[in-house]
Amino acid sequence: MNKHHNPAMGVSALTWQNGMLALLDQRFLPQHEAWLECRTAQDVADAISSMVVRGAPAIGIAAAYGAVLSAQNAILSRDWKTLIRRDLAILSESRPTAVNLNWAIQQMKACLEKAERETVSTEFLSLADKILDEDIQANLSMAENATGCFEGEENKPFSVMTHCNTGSLATGGYGTALGVIRNAWRKGFIDQVYAGETRPWLQGARLTAWELERDGIPVTLNADGAASWLMANRPIKWVIVGADRITAYGDVANKIGTYSLAVLARHHGVRFMVVAPSSTVDMDLDSGSEIEIEMRSPDELTRFGGQLVAPSGVQAINPVFDITPAGLIDAIVTEKGVIEHPDSAGMAGLFG
Repeated sequence: MNKHHNPAMGVSALTWQNGMLALLDQRFLPQHEAWLECRTAQDVADAISSMVVRGAPAIGIAAAYGAVLSAQNAILSRDWKTLIRRDLAILSESRPTAVNLNWAIQQMKACLEKAERETVSTEFLSLADKILDEDIQANLSMAENATGCFEGEENKPFSVMTHCNTGSLATGGYGTALGVIRNAWRKGFIDQVYAGETRPWLQGARLTAWELERDGIPVTLNADGAASWLMANRPIKWVIVGADRITAYGDVANKIGTYSLAVLARHHGVRFMVVAPSSTVDMDLDSGSEIEIEMRSPDELTRFGGQLVAPSGVQAINPVFDITPAGLIDAIVTEKGVIEHPDSAGMAGLFG
């Protein structure tokens, strides 16, 4: 493992060693742990688009190391900057919704403009390491910042619900929403986590349940459609989720099904928290309607484990993100602070 690996941070999603990026192939978890070696920027872009690595922060970090691979491979060419720019464009297009990806690529582009051939690889690697380290520190800060939201709750400990995977597998380490949950469990605020399965890729079933069990945190898996029953029949006080993009108004793009949970939470008097680093905030977008929603292959719905489970040839629609309006969110937690009942004024006050 790399120098950043720490058991307290959870299992690492990626590691840089010997001039190569290795990604824990999340398509095969939890049955077995397989690592995919990436030696070119194209390798990394393919891994991102095929869901080997997923989660907005982890995608950004992987893309940063993909840029390092590009620099290593391009410096022998006379047109090395042109080749690196081409690779950065390929990485940028590997998934469209998460803003962290382009945030990382923009940092690499700025570094490239000032770099010399002899030092570009070293400078890129230092920057990628910095992006990774800052993500881990941001996750730890967010976990502490969220504490204030729980201190006023009566009847502690209480249950929480989460969606998709927002743990160390989706980040540099520790996690965003799952980092908050880890910290809240350690401090005695919560005693049970309900993890939605998160169709069609089952990130909740395969990844979140696996991470929480490894940490010894009580987790119960539920079908996505059971969320309303659970809110009505279990002592759930908070839904805690991550984000792939947050707008200047506070609208949030996250894994498909998040919007439904926010509507259900409001009806049942359950509070709703979004946890994401500032790199996920896109102040250039006013509202969620401006966010491009990634549409993936219908095969992800019509097949399960390669087996056809729907009528052959049936049409299927597969948006993999939805938009939760700011008005349904009780708190957005970032490393810079907490915005309660987010709106444009609150977002501008924290992010300018």
